Amino acid sequence: MGGGPLFPGFPIPAQSLRPRTILGDWLTPNPTPDLSSLARILGLPTKRKIFISYHHHGDQAYKNALARYAEEFELLEDHSLERLLDTDDMEYVEREIREEYISGASVTIVLCGAATWQRRFVDREIRATLVQKSGLIGVQLPTLTASPPWGKVTVPARLHDNIVTGYAVWKSWTDITSPVVFRGWVEEALGRDKRLIDNSRPKMRANGQLRPHPIHG
Repeated sequence: MGGGPLFPGFPIPAQSLRPRTILGDWLTPNPTPDLSSLARILGLPTKRKIFISYHHHGDQAYKNALARYAEEFELLEDHSLERLLDTDDMEYVEREIREEYISGASVTIVLCGAATWQRRFVDREIRATLVQKSGLIGVQLPTLTASPPWGKVTVPARLHDNIVTGYAVWKSWTDITSPVVFRGWVEEALGRDKRLIDNSRPKMRANGQLRPHPIHG
């Protein structure tokens, strides 16, 4: 027989020369690798993602210090919401917080300084955390001192609600002695029962709007 096609009239389609990736997809002209999937396939540990909520103008130094204890985690940066989101549309702000900054975080750490309870952005960050059912940790900073005669400190009201229910973990800055200790806090927060979440409080519309709630330090 001649050198014609095996089945005349039905030409064999050209085969793609593009190799198959280990992720199971054909390479595209502009591939975007899924590194999380790659890590799972290779059996590599993936970093937990954490978000740090704090008063940028008052407690930046503590945020920077905490980052050094959290090197084994992936820090989700907000690039200072109070500077970037120059708007009074708090519904927009909350959407940006949830979709752009906190999305994917396993745990949110709230650094509680003297003025943290007044910050509407902190309230929205805590609210977004609870909507996602992520872990929640409150940390008393040295700038937050107890008020006599009861020896209590003032924290963001939504955080207070969840400390009372037992969902949020409450710790002191002075207890962070090593990355191992910090890792234990994260695992403790992740182990809390999601049914204890209380996100019923009205949204904070302006800084200092809600009456503060003191708790034991």
